[in-house]
Amino acid sequence: MDVPFASKAKAMWHSQMTGVMHACGHDAHVAILMGVAEILAEYRAELTGTVKLLFQPNEEGFEGRPSGAQAMIDQGALANPAPSAVFGLHVTSALASGVIALRPGGLMASADSLRINVHGRQTHASMPWRGIDPVVTSAQIILALQTVITRQIESTASPAVLSISTIHGGVRSNILPDDVTMEGTLRVHDEAMRADIKRRIEKTVTTIADAGGATAEVEIGEGVPVTYNDPALTRWGTRSLGDGVGAARVTECRPVMGAEDFSLLAKVVPGMFFFLGVTPPDEDPREAPANHSPLFHIHEPALKYGVRALAYLAIDYLRRG
Repeated sequence: MDVPFASKAKAMWHSQMTGVMHACGHDAHVAILMGVAEILAEYRAELTGTVKLLFQPNEEGFEGRPSGAQAMIDQGALANPAPSAVFGLHVTSALASGVIALRPGGLMASADSLRINVHGRQTHASMPWRGIDPVVTSAQIILALQTVITRQIESTASPAVLSISTIHGGVRSNILPDDVTMEGTLRVHDEAMRADIKRRIEKTVTTIADAGGATAEVEIGEGVPVTYNDPALTRWGTRSLGDGVGAARVTECRPVMGAEDFSLLAKVVPGMFFFLGVTPPDEDPREAPANHSPLFHIHEPALKYGVRALAYLAIDYLRRG
C-alpha cells in the first residue's frame, strides 16, 4: 500500500525471497494498550485493585517456539498477583470502524498445523507403471480429506475447517518424484470433535497411500485451543462495553474460524475477548482486504474505541469488586 510505514524489507522464507510484514493489526493493539495505560495511570489514585497490561509478543508462535501467551504464562505474567479476569481485543476488517463484536462461549477456533509426507518411487512420467506416483496419491488424499469434514462429521454440531494450503513435489515435468509434502491447518470449535478429526485424518491418509502402493506419515502440530469467553463474565462485559462505548456499537457475532492464543490466558483465568472493527467508513467490511493481506489497512480513528473499551472494562471491573 502507498503508506509511509509500509514494509520494504525482504528475507528468505522456504528458499524463496519474499516481502516481510505482518499485517494483522498487532501494532494497533500495542497503541491501544498504551492509551489504556495512560488513562489508568491518570485515575490510579481512584482505583482499588491491580491492573496488569499484557503487551504480548509472538501471538501466532514461530518455528516451534511457544506462542507469546504461553511464554508469558511460563514466565509468571499471571502470577503475583494472579488476576481474577483477563480481557483482550483484536482489530478486524470484518466490521465497520468502531464496531465491537463478541459472543459468550466459543468465539474463535482451535488451530492445529498439519504436515503430510507421501512417499512413492521415482520413475519417468511416460512410464508411471514402473514407479509409484506420489502426486496422484496426494491428489486423492487432498480430496478425501475434504470428505472428513463434509461427510463424516456432524455439520450441525459445531463448525470445523480442514484446509491443505501448500503442496510441493518434483523438479521436472517428465519425472514423477519420490516424495510429495503438503501442509495445512485444522480449525475446530469443539475439543472432542478436534480429537476425532485428527484420528480420521491419520486413517484417511495412510489408507489411501497404502491403496496406491505408497506410504505416508502424518504430523499434526497441536496449536492453540478454542478461544472461550466465560459466559458469566461476557454477559457482564457486554453490558459494560455498552455503557463504555455505547450499546449501538456492541453486537453479538457468530463463531469465527480464526484462532487466537488469548485462549491460553483464558484457560488460566476467566477471559473475555472481542473484536474491534477498523474498516474505513467508505468501504464495505464484506469486501475490505482481510487481516494478513498486504492490502489490509486500519481506520485509525477506530483505535479510540478500543482504548475506551479496555479502559472502561478495567475500571468497571474493579468497581464491581
